[in-house]
Amino acid sequence: MARGSKSFAMASKLFDPRTRERAWLLYAWCRKCDDIADGQDHGGTMRGVADGQARLSTIRVLTGAALHGDPTGDPAFDGFGLVMRECAIPQRYAHDLIEGFALDAREWRPRSETDMLRYCYHVAGAVGCMMAILMGVDPADEATLDRACDLGLAFQLANIARDISEDEAADRCYLPEEWLVEMDIPPGEHMKPWVRSRLAILARRLADMAAAYEQSARHGTGALPPRSAWAVLAAAGIYGGIAREVARRGEQAWDHRVATPRGEKLGWLLRAGLQVPGRARRWPAEMPRPASLWTRSRS
Repeated sequence: MARGSKSFAMASKLFDPRTRERAWLLYAWCRKCDDIADGQDHGGTMRGVADGQARLSTIRVLTGAALHGDPTGDPAFDGFGLVMRECAIPQRYAHDLIEGFALDAREWRPRSETDMLRYCYHVAGAVGCMMAILMGVDPADEATLDRACDLGLAFQLANIARDISEDEAADRCYLPEEWLVEMDIPPGEHMKPWVRSRLAILARRLADMAAAYEQSARHGTGALPPRSAWAVLAAAGIYGGIAREVARRGEQAWDHRVATPRGEKLGWLLRAGLQVPGRARRWPAEMPRPASLWTRSRS
């Protein structure tokens, strides 16, 4: 985690020891699957892969073995299987995540905003649900899991905004085709200098969406133990800072990769700690989730 996600690494230290170890094991599986799918090493720059379907098959086989308790020879998968069994996390969330890799393997592109949000669920919202259950949320508590999913969506929307240039270099684009048409940006031309001002508008739209899902997610923190809530609120602030900075930079957002500085991360750790005691009053669970937000399928 220290190599693959500096933002999450800092926030994860706030968990109690058992929850922290389980979160690290879950992260290790997510990171390993991502690395296999994209030919990466602990994240970083993606390189094109010509054998996407074979890589997807490897992920499916190793994950299936881990879920059945069979040794895989890979600690990332073996540890994942252990966490899934210990925490009674429904296997469907693991399969939902793998479907996100399947979309990438067939060079899928979102046509609509709904398509983009559905992709965000597969690659991040499902992880939010798994993390919530790992932290003690009842798998049947769908309302709280919806809030956990919202945080995953917020994180992935920030990723999409930040990584537009990197994704384009890997021949990927997660901006909905309908958005590009609306801004009169031709297919494959979204990183051209002459459309940067229009691209910045779409990045701000992504940042605004991320903020809405982040705010919704905070209403689920009352269901978490205090230390878990502290970690989640800190991660929300730290990662939310990425989307906010992309929006602030405008046309220069992709000149240098956006990251939350260490000082700001420490500030979010402190701010989140102060928010923990009154979180249930500040963000009541009974507050209706906005109808405008996309909702995951529960089947």
